[in-house]
Amino acid sequence: MNETTSEAIHLTIDGVEVTVPKGTTVLQAAERAGVVVPHYCYHPGIPSRPAQCRMCLVEIEGQPKLQPSCVLSATDGMSILTQSDTAKEARRSVIEFLLLNHPIDCPICDAAGQCMLQDYAYETHQLESRSHEAKLVLGRDRIADDILYFADRCILCTRCVRFMRDVAGDEALLVAQRGHKAYIDTFPGKDLENEFRGNIVDVCPVGALVHEDFLFKARSWDMDSAPSICPGCSNGCNVDIAVKENQIVRVKPRYNSDVNGFWMCDHGRKHLVMANRGSRIDLPLIRRNGELEAVHWGEALEWLSTNLPDGGSGHAVVSAFDATESLAAVRALLEKIGIESGGYRISRGHEAELGGFPQLKLRAERAPNAAGAELFGFGESDGLPEVSDGETLVVVGDRLADAPADYGAGAGFFLYIGSHLSDATRNATAILPATTFAEMDGTFVNHDGRVQRFHQALVPPGVARPTWMILRRLLALGGEGEGPLEARDAFAVAVGESSELAGLNWDEVGLKGVNPGGSTAPAAR
Repeated sequence: MNETTSEAIHLTIDGVEVTVPKGTTVLQAAERAGVVVPHYCYHPGIPSRPAQCRMCLVEIEGQPKLQPSCVLSATDGMSILTQSDTAKEARRSVIEFLLLNHPIDCPICDAAGQCMLQDYAYETHQLESRSHEAKLVLGRDRIADDILYFADRCILCTRCVRFMRDVAGDEALLVAQRGHKAYIDTFPGKDLENEFRGNIVDVCPVGALVHEDFLFKARSWDMDSAPSICPGCSNGCNVDIAVKENQIVRVKPRYNSDVNGFWMCDHGRKHLVMANRGSRIDLPLIRRNGELEAVHWGEALEWLSTNLPDGGSGHAVVSAFDATESLAAVRALLEKIGIESGGYRISRGHEAELGGFPQLKLRAERAPNAAGAELFGFGESDGLPEVSDGETLVVVGDRLADAPADYGAGAGFFLYIGSHLSDATRNATAILPATTFAEMDGTFVNHDGRVQRFHQALVPPGVARPTWMILRRLLALGGEGEGPLEARDAFAVAVGESSELAGLNWDEVGLKGVNPGGSTAPAAR
């Protein structure tokens, strides 16, 4: 909405004049002014706002009582004080109440350093308790197969209950008991099995809900984070990958209003963490005298430039998990050596929708860049191509984990570029170590044609390099100029080789993505 229209209203927050659209709450108006109003129960992605935590109370000029800013609509001429003595004292009282039975176990809590209760207790100087009564102990429970609930830490903001009810459309959770004995539980006879249940951990403002596979693994100060794209399906959910000691330890959704909002599915979380597994290729290998021999990059590429067949029949298998830049480079290589046919394989699974946010859907095609592969002429294949004796076989990205152990053994030349070894890949004439998407910068194209960037989160093993870098260097040795050294330059080359991507540039795509021929998404929140 255009704030210069008659629908705009003007108010003052802590002496700062703010203009917001009609219908904006006071808390949202404060955010626009850069003023942080403490809150627990409010979450911008959950439509219901019970105003039950009372942390967001503010003073309104002309009104005798403090008001909850999360549900109070801003009105024209309103004057608001968020840091008055009265408002601060009210928040101190709320924090004191919440800490009465809290175990104060910050040193072992997985939310330490990212806990809103911890932050506000520090800000309000709640360093000692006036209560000398024994704390009520409620203990720990398993609220789902992979989610633990620490009732002693729970502040009953009900974000988890309301997410399941209002966003997931699954009334699986409730508040059991009353008063100081209240806790979160599943409805009697109902299990928390929703495909999007992991989001209740993300929305928890304290450490009450924890993914079991993250328990005691890391603290916020131990982890580095990189913005990325979930590879679990073709939806292209924006995520942040948290890394400790070069291992993915946690995945959280990253806000994008056009793709996944604040949410992601559990399939994507598990898929990303599984990226830590497997036997990696870390050195180039070429076959000499029947045996694979480790060599350095310069030797491997020079040898390939001389020995890779040029012409004749052949087949190519690519991966819809590879970056767009890499798929463009594969197409350029195939054209050079005269291989016309090439395809990708993907697995398919069940679909799941998030009723409260229809843009987000766990899609059947379990690959992030099938649309990107299609841009460069690669179609979906039901299986692996049959390779006759003497033919050329180029496999890029596909691990061939399900291929017969002798697959490709009869090929005249078998080039494998990938990240993991399998029985079939050991038949290759040359093996080049490639990074996974988590070890490089690049782009994916989702089911809707949206081009989105992802960033390197992990250090690749050995001398593994992005596929686009390997192939562009190989092509350069064949006389096609110098290959790009950065992802943005590789993207520019790919754009020049695809009419569908024409006009895009790396900076325009940004972290929110863009639909070719359309407009970029709104700025990040």
